[in-house]
Amino acid sequence: MSAAADPVKRVAVVATGVIGASWAAYFLARGLDVDATDPSPGAEARLRAAVAQHWPTMERFGLAEGASVERLHFHDRLEDAVAAADFVQENGPERIDIKIELFRRMDAAAAPRTLLASSSSGLAITGVQSACRHPEGVVLGHPFNPPHLIPLVEVVGGEHTSADTIERTMAFYSAIGKRPIHVKREVKGHIANRLQAALWREAFHLVDQGVASVADIDTAIAHGPGLRWALMGPFMNLHLSGGAGGIAHVLDHLGGPIEDWWRDLGAPTMTAELKQRVVEGVAAELGARRIGELESTRDTLLLNLIHDKTTSGTLE
Repeated sequence: MSAAADPVKRVAVVATGVIGASWAAYFLARGLDVDATDPSPGAEARLRAAVAQHWPTMERFGLAEGASVERLHFHDRLEDAVAAADFVQENGPERIDIKIELFRRMDAAAAPRTLLASSSSGLAITGVQSACRHPEGVVLGHPFNPPHLIPLVEVVGGEHTSADTIERTMAFYSAIGKRPIHVKREVKGHIANRLQAALWREAFHLVDQGVASVADIDTAIAHGPGLRWALMGPFMNLHLSGGAGGIAHVLDHLGGPIEDWWRDLGAPTMTAELKQRVVEGVAAELGARRIGELESTRDTLLLNLIHDKTTSGTLE
């Protein structure tokens, strides 16, 4: 059965913290019905407040036909939330025992063809699907925070995930405006977090060795390669660096120096002293600015960038 035969009209959002609430706002803005559940006291009120806060941003992006916050339904019981869902986006704690039990219950309550996706940032989906009767329908759909703004979703199958599930999951995310990528093998941290971790590793090393301040490292990325990375990925950027010869020219002439840099990269240990140095460095860089101000400015710039990339075309 093809992905087109299973259009998603109703999504269940399981666990409605920061990530879950962001997903809920996005699904609603795409014109879907959303059934949400979270066992935390006061979860429904917090979810509705978060969706209301995100809604002006969703309106700026452009709402799908029929999009409405009135299509958000909250359920006290997990089983009631997933019973009629075509797709489930789970956002619970990063603990394998909790995930296994959540997916066991969702698998038992949902229809057999329902896709069960986890937002887990690091857990292997093979373990998550281990107690399910229909493990072939369990998949990882890892967003980048915040999901209502960032298009990337990493799709990873476990040992028992079917090719049909991967196809349908990729098709669903694409249909609602996301940019899904298929991670073809389970690895810790998936793809984007591993790439981030590589950069963080060297950033902490440079601070630890006294090469640069926290603020200077942030400036080096935000006002240097980070500007290009927002437009194209590392390989396409390398390709453009090679002029007419492209990436083949770059690798022929800089392959050796790049290898030399790799060998010189650091392997810092997160000591108490290093943590304190970084915390103090961030505080000095932040100055009198408040976190809320930074988030608001970041979100505005992100909206402008995403809008321009969408309307002008990407360079990938």
